[in-house]
Amino acid sequence: MAIRMPRTIQARQILKRSHSNGSSNAASTEIPKGYFAVYVGEQEKKRYVVSVSLLSEPTFQELLHQAEEQYGYSHPMGGLTIPCSEDVFTDLASRFGAF
Repeated sequence: MAIRMPRTIQARQILKRSHSNGSSNAASTEIPKGYFAVYVGEQEKKRYVVSVSLLSEPTFQELLHQAEEQYGYSHPMGGLTIPCSEDVFTDLASRFGAF
């Protein structure tokens, strides 16, 4: 029997691992405190920097769960990759003022 962690804790683990696996890319150092980068898109991935307040939203937590199922902790872009269309993500993030 597996013990399931709350999704917020899972999100923090994903972010921590993504950051530690990232390159020394200058773009990764341009993220302001209280924000994090995600890659979104179905074919071509686009980078967004969003507020950490988004992590507490149940809809975003569901996207994180989908990312975990699809990618595990090995994200192809070296950062947190969300498996949804840009339109869906930008709508969600703008509703919660995450940009």
